[in-house]
Amino acid sequence: MSAINVTQVQVLDNPQFFVNPLQFEIQYECLQNLANDLEWKLTYVGSAEDDAHDQVLDTVLVGPVGVGSYKFVFQADPPDVAKIPQSDVLGVTVLLLTCSYNDTEFIRVGYYVNNEYADEELREDPPATVKLDRVVRNILAEKPRVTRFPCEFDAPAIPNAGEMDEEETENQPVGGDGMAAGSMAAGVYDQNQQMMYGAAGAYAAAQFAAAGECAPDAAGARMAAPHVGFGYGGAPAGHGLAEMPGARY
Repeated sequence: MSAINVTQVQVLDNPQFFVNPLQFEIQYECLQNLANDLEWKLTYVGSAEDDAHDQVLDTVLVGPVGVGSYKFVFQADPPDVAKIPQSDVLGVTVLLLTCSYNDTEFIRVGYYVNNEYADEELREDPPATVKLDRVVRNILAEKPRVTRFPCEFDAPAIPNAGEMDEEETENQPVGGDGMAAGSMAAGVYDQNQQMMYGAAGAYAAAQFAAAGECAPDAAGARMAAPHVGFGYGGAPAGHGLAEMPGARY
């Protein structure tokens, strides 16, 4: 069993303009006292073709952590568009929220992200140079993909090479605690990034097309039809993470 159980991650202030900060409210339980810090990291995938365009948006150290329940908001600046190929600024990409202990990653939460113009005329006739102040970022908060990796924390355990929990989740409760669960196949990001990006495009395009318009107007107010499952007017819309039968920690 893991010493850290991430119980819920909620995407705040979503959808939002691309140039605004990203915010995630993270809740977790610590089941044993830990001597060192937890390292939370948020990474933006800048291009499916070259991981050199990936950007670590922010890293935060939390700890030492004692037994108990915790909640905090992880806020990060948006990616530097100058480091993203112009052809990849708009469209579908991926955000990765990870947590590590003693340089060992033990959980990864991946979100599909769609960047598009808020104005219909710009969507129909996009300019040669991206007008970043009119681009809206939509994080598909209802469909995270989560991978949990084995981690010994401060107590050596019997090694289980290659063990991980692999499932995908929707934002639906399981059991009496109102939490949902799931995971992303390990290695997808590192070994098959381009294939994942293609799947993201096909998958998220269908989601956004079915959900309808949801973009801030010029004054920053939301338009009438928010995407299903997304935060609206700053309200959180995330998902819970709970241990699934047979999950390995």
